[in-house]
Amino acid sequence: MPGYDLVIRGGNVVDPAAGVHKADIGIRGEKIAAIAEMISANEGSQVVDATNRFVFPGAIDSHYHVGIYRPFREDATSESTSSASGGVTTILTYFRTGQSYLNKMGPYKEILPELLDLSKDTFLVDYGYHLALFTDQHISEIEWLVKEGVSTFKYYMFYKLLNLSGHSPDALKYLMIDTPVDLGFLYKFMREVSRVNQVFRDYGKIALSIHCENPEIIRVTHEEAKQNPTGNPMKDYSNARPPWQEELAINEVGVMARETKCPVNLLHLSSRKAVEAGMDVSSRYPEVDFLLEGTLHHLGLSNDMNLGQLAKVNPPIRSREDREFLWNSVLDGTIKTVVSDHACVTKEIKKGDLWTSLPGFGGTSLMFPILITEGYHKRGLPLQRIAELSSANPARYHNLYPRKGAIKVGSDADFAIVDIETEKQVTLANLFTAQDFSPEEGMKLKGWPEVTVLRGKVIFEKGKVVGKPGYGRYIKRPVKLHCKD
Repeated sequence: MPGYDLVIRGGNVVDPAAGVHKADIGIRGEKIAAIAEMISANEGSQVVDATNRFVFPGAIDSHYHVGIYRPFREDATSESTSSASGGVTTILTYFRTGQSYLNKMGPYKEILPELLDLSKDTFLVDYGYHLALFTDQHISEIEWLVKEGVSTFKYYMFYKLLNLSGHSPDALKYLMIDTPVDLGFLYKFMREVSRVNQVFRDYGKIALSIHCENPEIIRVTHEEAKQNPTGNPMKDYSNARPPWQEELAINEVGVMARETKCPVNLLHLSSRKAVEAGMDVSSRYPEVDFLLEGTLHHLGLSNDMNLGQLAKVNPPIRSREDREFLWNSVLDGTIKTVVSDHACVTKEIKKGDLWTSLPGFGGTSLMFPILITEGYHKRGLPLQRIAELSSANPARYHNLYPRKGAIKVGSDADFAIVDIETEKQVTLANLFTAQDFSPEEGMKLKGWPEVTVLRGKVIFEKGKVVGKPGYGRYIKRPVKLHCKD
């Protein structure tokens, strides 16, 4: 009688803790039960042949936006399928009140249960939530929210003044609130996150993620860029939201984090100035826990490419020089996590001119192809570091470890089995997304996952989605607090 429900045989295991080594993996139920030099095929009820392939821990895409532009349940199903096709087994998605998402405002004690109910039976991969807060009532709910499984919160600096597309100063109407989310609000927000972080310090880190862009500067540079077009929309948009305003915003956040002792995640750093500012505040305030995050699109694209305005995103796609500095920051360990910032959007939803169209696009299924092509093949990024950037580090920083992000006995049996050599052209068909365009379309990339395993079940195999929506499970964080749930 087989001793394992699933055996992965013959692969090169990419262990974020121990490096690359040959091993077979035995899975019983939803957990890793054995890692051995050889496990007989007869010992598995199901066997996956990973010969000449690399077995990574399932990727954790820790920056995502399910439902921002499309009906929530529809978006959760289609885009978690895209994640599964790309070897992503867990997504941590941002949610906020106001326009977009559910188009409503209210206390999270009312909205979170509705959100979790909408989430049931929709996701193909495991999921968790980060929540943006916009009112004093929201701030008062932080401790309760941690008990409900949310351990990361978010503040958007540009909503002090601007709406999402950046063309209107009526942020209050957009967010459906009456009082501004200015730096005074951020101070109160950080102070409470810091307090709650101490309450739960034995279980993990309660942190505040911040989108660092300065709206007062953008209001002026936006108009300057409109008056001085270059003929390249992505360069124009970068000029409208220049790197130095990111730098300024990060320094503001750094001072406030020092004063409140609030752990901070510096999101989607897009430029040399932004990364250097993140390094600077980390050095100046060593008592504060800062995470520096990079994105696939800032690592994979630059504004000298012929991208067009569909590649509009906040912060913008930057210069080739900025892109190379970001890669150097990945290589030297300054940037600790790489994410997609996935926001599925269609050409119709994104219509309008450069200044009024909505920002963002999807890319979750390109996690391994971009990291392996641009990182491993072109720049010598070790495969072990790719496992850290895409899985182990997100798990540690976002309170999923050791349930996720580890190849060890007792951890969830989440894997991406990847062919690191075969090159494919990016097409909409092989992204498995509802989005009808991709800025990366036509690029030739290596490093495509062939098999994705989530909690011991094969959900994607050799170009076909074989899992069913609803298999994905809500993961309460910190997992060390909610381990019995």
